[in-house]
Amino acid sequence: MHILQHEKYMQRCLQIAKNGIGFTHPNPSVGAVVVLNNEIIGEGFTSVYGGNHAEVNAVNSVKDISVLKEATMYVTLEPCSHIGKTPPCADLIVKHQFKNVVIGCVDTNSLVAGKGIERLRNVGIHVIVGVLEDKCKEHHKRFFTVQNKKRPFIILKWAETNNGFIAPKIKNEKKPVWISNQYSQQLVHKWRSEEHAILVGTNTVIADNPKLNVRSWSGNNPIRIVLDRSLRIPISANVFDGSVQTIFLTETRNKKQEERVVISSGVEKSQLIFEEIDFSENIAQQICEVLQKHQIQSVIIEGGTQTLQTFIDANLWDEARIFIGEKEFKNGVEAPVISGKLVEERSIKKDVLKIYRND
Repeated sequence: MHILQHEKYMQRCLQIAKNGIGFTHPNPSVGAVVVLNNEIIGEGFTSVYGGNHAEVNAVNSVKDISVLKEATMYVTLEPCSHIGKTPPCADLIVKHQFKNVVIGCVDTNSLVAGKGIERLRNVGIHVIVGVLEDKCKEHHKRFFTVQNKKRPFIILKWAETNNGFIAPKIKNEKKPVWISNQYSQQLVHKWRSEEHAILVGTNTVIADNPKLNVRSWSGNNPIRIVLDRSLRIPISANVFDGSVQTIFLTETRNKKQEERVVISSGVEKSQLIFEEIDFSENIAQQICEVLQKHQIQSVIIEGGTQTLQTFIDANLWDEARIFIGEKEFKNGVEAPVISGKLVEERSIKKDVLKIYRND
């Protein structure tokens, strides 16, 4: 089969794999397609964690499994070769005697890392590796960051005025002052649905009382990560509503105080988690360690300036997504300062969205 045909089917794998983003963590959202005689006869993507992998769903969608021995399996990521929550996908492919397997990129997880490919080749299956490799790696960026850097994929996000302010100096109400337009705000909710967690600092919670959930899009609410050095955020704040698991990072664990917080909030104890870090040094690195402990695959950091700048100064970020609105403040809180590779710039009505990569 011509390489362009392989790319066409791998592109389809990537297309359907996007359906699992935000639902499969800590697993990657893989896409798989089964092709026979230049026709797609089955396809699938990774189920919610604990459910079927993409390859299983693709095989299960095929009406007549007896034809699989003449078929080709396309998959964005190397099939797993170890037993986790589910049996190895490599064994499933071997069982059905697939003729060919085309893989987008190799899994860097030490439990797999070429073992799946070796398993397939050892039984005579023809394996091609590296079709649309860069696109597949980009799609699996969250998973690869956890595997290779032992920390979650980190996205910095903020909106700033046309003259460089992220917030006004003085606010009269405990609610956000919108800089970006409603279309940009909806896009942010889409982004929230795609990430495992969302992180904000104490000042943002006290000033804006945000819910940090998904309201203008369909999808899961991210786990909330809240910096609260001395547990001074009031119980009435939305972050204590128990609607989603919330992890508070504090300086000194005080179990009696934490119990009072849980009792006063009236929510399940499992929904409020307290972790201790040292706020005097390496805050960003310590936060990454806590998130890794909780198997959090990705986090979108939404402020404020001090929290964002902490990660920038520590060089612990992967993407920065910055909205520039048409509003101007006479004075205010200055936006963070960042340098990186500008990879995208586009207009959203009268807003400008700039996306940077930390290369």
